[in-house]
Amino acid sequence: MDPRAGLAALPVSRRQLLAGAAVGGGLAVGWWLWPRRYSSPLVPGPNEHGFGGWLTIAEDGVVTVALPQLEMGQGVTTVLAQVVAVELGADWRQVAIEPAPPAGLFANTALAAKWAPLWSRLPGLADDPDGLLAERFARSNAFCATAEGLSLAAYEQPLRAAAAAARALLAMAAAERWGVGWEECEVAAGLVRHGEQELGFGELAAQAATLDPPDPPPLRVEPASEDPSPAEAELAPAFPRLDLPAKVDGSFLFAGDIRLPGMVYASIRHGPLGKAELTAFDKEAVAGLKGLVGVVKSKRYLAAVADSWWIADRALAAMRPVFAGPAAVESAGALRALDTALAEGEGERIVTEGDPDGALARPDYAQDYSVAPAVHAAIETASATARFDGGKLELWIAAQAGELTRRAAAKAIGISPQDVVLYPTAAGGSFDARLERRHAIEVAQIAQQIGRPVQLTWPRQQELQLVPVRTPVSARLEAGFVPASGGRIAAWRTRLAMPATMREFGHRLFDNNTPEAAMEHAAGEADTLACEGAVPPYGIAHVAVDHLPVTLPFPTGPMRGNAAAYTAFFIESFIDELAERAGRDPFLYRIEMLGQTPRMADCLRRATRLAGWDGGRRGTGQGLAMVRMGGPGEGGGPGDGGGRIACVAQAALGEGGLRVTRLHAAVDIGRIVNHDIARQQIEGGLIFGLSLATGSSVAYEDGRPVPARLAGLSLPTLADCPEIVIEFLASDAPAFDPGELGVAVAPPAIANALYSATGVRFRRLPLLSEGL
Repeated sequence: MDPRAGLAALPVSRRQLLAGAAVGGGLAVGWWLWPRRYSSPLVPGPNEHGFGGWLTIAEDGVVTVALPQLEMGQGVTTVLAQVVAVELGADWRQVAIEPAPPAGLFANTALAAKWAPLWSRLPGLADDPDGLLAERFARSNAFCATAEGLSLAAYEQPLRAAAAAARALLAMAAAERWGVGWEECEVAAGLVRHGEQELGFGELAAQAATLDPPDPPPLRVEPASEDPSPAEAELAPAFPRLDLPAKVDGSFLFAGDIRLPGMVYASIRHGPLGKAELTAFDKEAVAGLKGLVGVVKSKRYLAAVADSWWIADRALAAMRPVFAGPAAVESAGALRALDTALAEGEGERIVTEGDPDGALARPDYAQDYSVAPAVHAAIETASATARFDGGKLELWIAAQAGELTRRAAAKAIGISPQDVVLYPTAAGGSFDARLERRHAIEVAQIAQQIGRPVQLTWPRQQELQLVPVRTPVSARLEAGFVPASGGRIAAWRTRLAMPATMREFGHRLFDNNTPEAAMEHAAGEADTLACEGAVPPYGIAHVAVDHLPVTLPFPTGPMRGNAAAYTAFFIESFIDELAERAGRDPFLYRIEMLGQTPRMADCLRRATRLAGWDGGRRGTGQGLAMVRMGGPGEGGGPGDGGGRIACVAQAALGEGGLRVTRLHAAVDIGRIVNHDIARQQIEGGLIFGLSLATGSSVAYEDGRPVPARLAGLSLPTLADCPEIVIEFLASDAPAFDPGELGVAVAPPAIANALYSATGVRFRRLPLLSEGL
C-alpha cells in the first residue's frame, strides 16, 4: 500500500497563527524542484489559491509557513519560519506557522540518511554516499521525523527555495502591472517596490498564483550570521519566538490541551517490567462509581475512562489490576552484567585508526567509567486524544515520527493508514520520548471500544516505567604514551559494554515491534550509532572503539544528547586523568593535541579566558571539558561541518551536596540562524546536562521505577541553576543545531570541577552515586 495515498485529502483544520496577524490563507507556493506526485496535505480554504507546498500568502498579506517538525521547546517553529521570512522578504510581524501532517513533500532526508542502518536491513543499502536511497525511503514513507538536531540540515534549503520562488512570483505579478522587468523589483518588509511604486504581498497574491515561477528559483546571497554581540542579540532580537506570546498567556495548545465535544478522559495501568500480561482486576470495586464511563481491558494494560481524569485514575487504583509474566525486572543485577561483559567479553570493532592493538598491547593507563539508566522526565507525560467514528480515526498527538505513529495506530485497531487523520500538536517537552508510539496505539484502541472522543494521559509512574531509558553503559578507556614525551598520547582504545540501543530503537520505530521483540531482534548486534562520539576529538595516531553488546531485561532508546552524552563523559574525564598523570595543566594538555582542529582549539581558548582559568589547580573547583559533534573532521575551511563547545565549570561539594555555581562556555555552531534561540538551546542543554550530573536516573525494583515521581529524580531547581556565560564564535561554516552540545559537555566539566574541589574522582553518572 502506498503510504502517500490519501495524504492530499487530509484537512488541516487548526491553523496556528502566532505572530500577531489575522488568520488567513492565500497563495500556496510549492517547491517545484521535487516531483509533483509529492502533493501537499494543506488544503486551500475559501479565497485561497492552492498550489500545494511549503508556504501560503493570504490576500491580507499573512505568510503562513508549513511546519513539518515537532515543536518540543527547541524553537523549530521560529527558526524554520525565519528562513522563509528572510528569503521571501516578509515582515516578521506578518509571519505565522501551520503544523503540517506527514507528507512525502516534507520528508526529513537528512535524518533518513543518518538512520539508514536502522531502516535498511540489507547489507550495502546503508552505504548511500549520494543519499538517493535515503531520499527515496524518506519521501515514499512520508518520513518527517524530528530528531538528532537535523531540522535545519533537512529543511533550510527546501524552505529557501520555496520562499525564493514565491518572491519571484510576487515580483513578476507587480512587474506586469508596472510594465517593468521583474528582476528590477525589490522585495522587502512585505512589499514589492520599483522606484516610488509599491504593492503589498496580499495585493499580489491572486495574480501571482496564475504565473509560472523561474526554474531554479533565484536564491538570495547566503544569509550571514547575526552579530554575536549578546547585548544586541538579547535587547533587540530581530526574530522573537513566534510561540512565546501564546505560551505566556496559556493559549498555546499542547497534546494534553485538546478539548472535543463529548470527550472523556482515560488513565491507564501497565504491568511492571517483566510482568506484562493482565490476569485479574476487581471490576466490582467500581460498580456504580459516579462519572465512570467504562473500563477497557487489554492483554497488556487496564484503562479506565471517566468524565474526569482523576475519577479514571482513582477507579484504576480501586480495581487493583494484577499482571503476570516470567519475572519482574531488577536492574541491579542487570547492570552488573555490563561490568562482567567489560571484564570478560569480546567486542566488535567499530572504529580502527592506525594500529591501536599493537600500540596498546600493554596500556600505560586504563580506567573504567559508567552511566546509569537516565529518564527523559518531560513535564507533559504521554498524552493523546482520539476520536473513532465511521471506521475513521482522528488522532491529536505530539509525535516526533508522525507518519509512523499514524501507521502504528491504524494497525492496532485494524484499519488502513488512509483512514487515520493525524493532527500535529506541540509537546510539553520530549527529549526524544515522543519517538515512542505506545500511547498512540492505546488511545486508538480505547476510543474504538468506548465510542466517544477520549483523551489518554499516562500517570508519571507509567511514563518513567514505560518510556525506554537512555541506555546504561560501562566503559573502559585505555591509553598508551609516546616515550619520553611528557604524557603525549600515542594510542587510545574505548570499549563500551551496553545494549545495541539504537538498533533496538530502530526495530520499535520502523518495524513496529513491541519493546520485548525489539530487544530480542537487536540482541548481540554491534551498533555504530550507539557508539557515536567515542573517537576522541584529539590528534591521536592510533584509535580503536569496540562495542560489547549486552542484552538487558528493560528497553532502552535515544535521549537528548544522544550517544555523545555518555561518550563525552568518558573521554573528557579520562583526558583529565591523563593530564594529571603527566603533571600537566588540563587546558594545555588538550590544546597541544588540537593542532589540526583550529575551530575546536579556538573554542577551548575562549572558554578558559571567559572563566579566568587558573590551571585546574587542586582546591579551586574549576573543571574543563570540550565536545565536537556532527560533521566531518575539520581542516580549518568554511566547509567544515558540525558543532563545537568548550565549557569551564565551577563546582563545590557541601552539606547540601553538589553545587555548581558557574558554567562558562564558548560555542562554534557555524552560521547562526537565530542568536536568541541558539543561546536558549545552549543554556537549556547545559542545565539538562547538569540534571544528568546530579540525577535523572532510575532503578527498577520488582519491575517498577524507583523513584517514581519527578520529586525523587534530583533534578536541578531554579535555585540550583548556575550563572551561565556563553560566547558564540563567529563562523561562516554550515549552520549546526545547538540543542545537544550543552547536554554532552556539562557532565564531564562538572565531574572534573568536583575533582578539583575535593580531590575525589567520580567516574559514574549521576555523580556522587558510586555504590548506589
